[in-house]
Amino acid sequence: MHLDWPLPHRPELRDRLVAAYSTARGYHDLRHLAEVLQRITELGAGDHREVVLAAWFHDAVYDTAAGAGGSVPDTNEERSARLAEQELAGEDIDVVEVARLVRLTAEHRPGPGDTAGELLCDADLAILASATPRYQEYVADVRAEYAAYDDRDFASGRIAVLEDLLGKPQLFHTVYARKHWESPARENMAAELQRLREVLR
Repeated sequence: MHLDWPLPHRPELRDRLVAAYSTARGYHDLRHLAEVLQRITELGAGDHREVVLAAWFHDAVYDTAAGAGGSVPDTNEERSARLAEQELAGEDIDVVEVARLVRLTAEHRPGPGDTAGELLCDADLAILASATPRYQEYVADVRAEYAAYDDRDFASGRIAVLEDLLGKPQLFHTVYARKHWESPARENMAAELQRLREVLR
């Protein structure tokens, strides 16, 4: 599995992040990180260090119970952003920008003209446009992350997530992603949504 790492002088940090993604998480694992990095390259931003580092940190902390009480400081994205600020302090990069990008993955709503934000958010959501077999693996892995919830509770929560995504005027922001990923992503989610609604009948 190839993982582009932009700080060759910090192999120990890379190894710690790899270890974090290698725990039994379900979807948000090392494969997800590799796919996001691959998508960033596909979008032509493989040499954008802040975007690449934000990808490395965006799920560095992952706990399905995080933020359950609605407290922003407890969200995975916030905790991951603070980890990035701590670990990257003193590096010759824009640490504030890396942390901002990590926080942006909580809602995937970059503002107008936020090119870096668009790149990271599109890469993170590109899984939604996968071919059917990979999308089904993704769905199963997400379900595994929430194994503590029964089928009805999971279906209700997942439906809310999908409806929020499908309610956006556009899922993707870059020209490339809109052209190549928008339609298949919406088709995948619509089919999943239909299956989940059947669970609640």
